[in-house]
Amino acid sequence: MERVRQFFSAILAGMLIGMGGTVFLSQSNPVVGSFLFAIGLFTIVVFQLHLFTGKVGYTPFNKPVYLIELVVTWLGNLVGTWITATMVRNSRIYEGMAERVAGMAEVKLSDDFTSIFLLAVFCGMLMFIAVDCFRNVQGSTLQFIGVFVPVMVFILSGFEHVIANMFYFSLSGTWSAHCFAAILVMTLGNAVGGMLIPIYLKVFKQR
Repeated sequence: MERVRQFFSAILAGMLIGMGGTVFLSQSNPVVGSFLFAIGLFTIVVFQLHLFTGKVGYTPFNKPVYLIELVVTWLGNLVGTWITATMVRNSRIYEGMAERVAGMAEVKLSDDFTSIFLLAVFCGMLMFIAVDCFRNVQGSTLQFIGVFVPVMVFILSGFEHVIANMFYFSLSGTWSAHCFAAILVMTLGNAVGGMLIPIYLKVFKQR
């Protein structure tokens, strides 16, 4: 039953990331769009929902069975992003963002896997910072800043977030074998980046 709960929690998290992606695509100003995108992660951490990029960084602090939770979370996030993308594609707002999301997908899928991996590592680091700040920094204002700023940085820098890209690929209808391989590379990059700071903390007994 716990795995079922985790799966549905992950679906909700995926839907929220999709909503963040939707509002980002709706804005012409990238700074405004990146700020509004972060409402997805903020809601996820407030309600303690399961987001792969928010959980994978804590792998070094958990037992191997934690990997099952990560797989369940990844799958749930995939379903959630697909649900939001399907809903948006069948609404009146899709026409205004169809060309933009198609262009984004083309850029990402024309990139080589080494570049995708490196950009995903940076995103993974920022996602861990955002989630861990919310968990450990005292004060609502600092927690708010700690979540929103890292998200804005990864978006404005062009770093690769695997769950957000699940949404963009679903919305643009560009899923293929190559696309799925790119998603796996992003997953690995986000995982490596997300665990860099935790590994340091564990090795040097900072936590």
